[in-house]
Amino acid sequence: MSQLATETTATGPSASAADGDVRKARVESLKPLVLDALLPTALYYLLSKGFGIGALGALAWSSVVPAGRTAWGLVKERRVNGLAALILTANVVGLLLGLVSGDARLMLAKDSGITATVGIAVLVSVCVGRPLMTVALQPWVAKGNAGRLAAWERLSAGRGRFARLERTFSVMWGVALFAEAVLRVVGAYTLPVDTMVWAGTVIVSVTFTLTVVVSGAVVIGPMEKMVGAELQERGTT
Repeated sequence: MSQLATETTATGPSASAADGDVRKARVESLKPLVLDALLPTALYYLLSKGFGIGALGALAWSSVVPAGRTAWGLVKERRVNGLAALILTANVVGLLLGLVSGDARLMLAKDSGITATVGIAVLVSVCVGRPLMTVALQPWVAKGNAGRLAAWERLSAGRGRFARLERTFSVMWGVALFAEAVLRVVGAYTLPVDTMVWAGTVIVSVTFTLTVVVSGAVVIGPMEKMVGAELQERGTT
């Protein structure tokens, strides 16, 4: 009993810190949904309904948020990230095209172009053996624990079921992002602009939620069990 109490006391702060890292990582994973989907939608309705700005103008101003966030990411990291640069370029080009053409529907569709590009990039990354979504997957499985992270590395290097699940996670997200983009393009040219602004956010939110739930059951759950089994086999925690 005394040994257990000592170990618990010694590892308590570390476990607490790890839990904090996990929570932080999971909150960070939700930021794109809030900043790139929910906030621009709220800003659009505030400008169009609250201040009487036209649909094109409101869409242009609401697009500044995700474009500015991408640009800030480039400046903050002090290096060129190919995918981030691509997203920023697509934002700027779509914004300019919408302003020049005066087509609010094009402004809505350009967001789908960005999402489709990201989805394709994720799928390509799986084909070349470097799944892009691993950076989002690892915090959920390793939970900020050094032992679990080491187990992750061992299992991933084994090229067995664990590595297949790692690739599956990226495939699921790549397909989901591309499908969501197609749905929004169809909606952009078939639904009224005002309707599509909120409908687009619904499509994004539902896609995100369903993919999180399904990937959690199909990928994250089994990977967590495999990491736990690996640690138990080696007599570590």
